[in-house]
Amino acid sequence: QVQVVESGGGLVQVGGSLRLSCTASGLTFGDYAMVWFRQAPGKEREGVSCINWNGRSTYYTASVRGRFTISRDNAKNTLYLQMNSLKPEDTAMYYCAAVQTRAFCAGSSLSGSSRYTYWGQGTQVTVSS
Repeated sequence: QVQVVESGGGLVQVGGSLRLSCTASGLTFGDYAMVWFRQAPGKEREGVSCINWNGRSTYYTASVRGRFTISRDNAKNTLYLQMNSLKPEDTAMYYCAAVQTRAFCAGSSLSGSSRYTYWGQGTQVTVSS
């Protein structure tokens, strides 16, 4: 049985930092591309960042580029999102998702969330001004 669990969310002030983690079990983690999505109240789900199976290809949505860093540790079956210089507009529920592919990450990786097979339950990030 596949399980995907996010952690690391919380309340932080503007300009602060958080590190999200996503741990997957029940699958061969290194066979999967991983994506962080987020959804704010009343807004559509948005793709934030993608990392390919070996960590050598990444992609970020424009609004977080230069502030967020995605990484993974396949030995630990864990995905990370380091979030710096946080803004109120970063407030959302953050989800990680997995799809079995060896493709490189690109802008299209952040859309079409239905293609992603496994999802976590999310971790809330709130940035206060």
